[in-house]
Amino acid sequence: MKRVLGICMGIGLLLFVGSCYYDQELPQAPIDNLPDDIVISFADDIEPLFSRANKNCTQCHNGLIQDPDLRVGQAYAALQQGGYIQAGNAEGSLFYQRLPGVGHRIQISFELTPEEIQLIKTWIDRGAENN
Repeated sequence: MKRVLGICMGIGLLLFVGSCYYDQELPQAPIDNLPDDIVISFADDIEPLFSRANKNCTQCHNGLIQDPDLRVGQAYAALQQGGYIQAGNAEGSLFYQRLPGVGHRIQISFELTPEEIQLIKTWIDRGAENN
């Protein structure tokens, strides 16, 4: 009986340990900074990233479930007023630190591409203007 109990406990332990999930940070190739003459518009380039069909941040960040509210027309004010953006300092901005693909706290079904992440980073580093 003790042997059967030991085997069951061993199998249970293996199943428990095997079910643990660990994020592995994948190395990302460095992306060159965008040229200074390229204007990044919040309304045209940044805000649309939040509500695309296959990468829809607004399913959760909709003003009801999770802050910040990333819906079109609400996102800029929510990011600024909520203290998520440090204009001129993407690395110090909570919003940048928690982007899918950078450090999102909840496992979701998508990540932003390195190019999209670089676009957001550059926008913040250039002053995070509402243009």
